Amino acid sequence: MKIILKQDVENVGRRGDVVNVSRGYGRNFLIPRRLAIEVTPSNLKAIELEKKALRKKNEQERLSYQSLIEKLNAVTLTFVRKAGEKDHIFGSVSAGDIKEALAGLGFDIDKKKIGLDEPIKRLGHYTIPVRVYYDDKAEIRVEVKTGEETAEGTTAKS
Repeated sequence: MKIILKQDVENVGRRGDVVNVSRGYGRNFLIPRRLAIEVTPSNLKAIELEKKALRKKNEQERLSYQSLIEKLNAVTLTFVRKAGEKDHIFGSVSAGDIKEALAGLGFDIDKKKIGLDEPIKRLGHYTIPVRVYYDDKAEIRVEVKTGEETAEGTTAKS
């Protein structure tokens, strides 16, 4: 069965895509939940107009996110931690710590968008990608060092 997706559906497609799905999935799940509509000439024309409007809106959003990316690229976060032998720090610096430090600077970034595969466990300088808008990413610099412990354990510079 060919359908037109009205919303993004995981493992099926994105909004406006024409996809083939099984009849049962289309009729019993997607169409009743208004996630999709059947393919007809009038529906194709309506979806094409929606796609044009959506592309224009997405391009405007992308441009507005460019200024956020530029601001994030200028951010350097400094975390002060106690360290043992071979520059291993006690505890770690996680995506949650980075999120809190960014929130302290006025950035509202979801911690899932911070591209930290595993917590930082050594002293040093790191460049961490932050997904801002679909494939657009900013890179923040994170510095982990020893020194006088501050009240929160982190300081942030922008």
